[in-house]
Amino acid sequence: MDLVTPDVGLLFWTFISFAILFFLLKKFAWKPIVGTVNDREQSIKEALASAEAAKKEMENLTADNERILKEARAEREVMMKEARELKAKMIADAKDEAKLAADKMITDAQAAIETEKKSAVAELKNQVASLSVEIAEKVVKTELSDKDKQLKLVEDMLGDATLN
Repeated sequence: MDLVTPDVGLLFWTFISFAILFFLLKKFAWKPIVGTVNDREQSIKEALASAEAAKKEMENLTADNERILKEARAEREVMMKEARELKAKMIADAKDEAKLAADKMITDAQAAIETEKKSAVAELKNQVASLSVEIAEKVVKTELSDKDKQLKLVEDMLGDATLN
């Protein structure tokens, strides 16, 4: 027997075995295998479609995030500008209030000085009047007899005591 040339009987039984196996596989295993392969193919297609949709959604979210970041930066800049303006306004208002308070204090001080000055002048006038009365009494006592001499003395004393 030669191993290279097959026997006709062996070929027949191999073919019959193969046909029976093929028939059994086709009847019982082919549909589930093909169904499983089709299901797997469908689930792969769905996974790819889902991945593509997720990729697009991610791109949209990234674009939205960039837009939101730009808006937030712009809003932050506006808020910072408003805060700087408010700070400058508050400083200016505080300076104005301080200037007004200082001006009021100066005005009050000037009014107080003027009042004190008027009071001092009035007191000085009172003292001058009192001094004049004392001088007149002395003149009257010493020069009661001579009226011309008395008038001359009062005029000289009043001429010496002049007010500004």
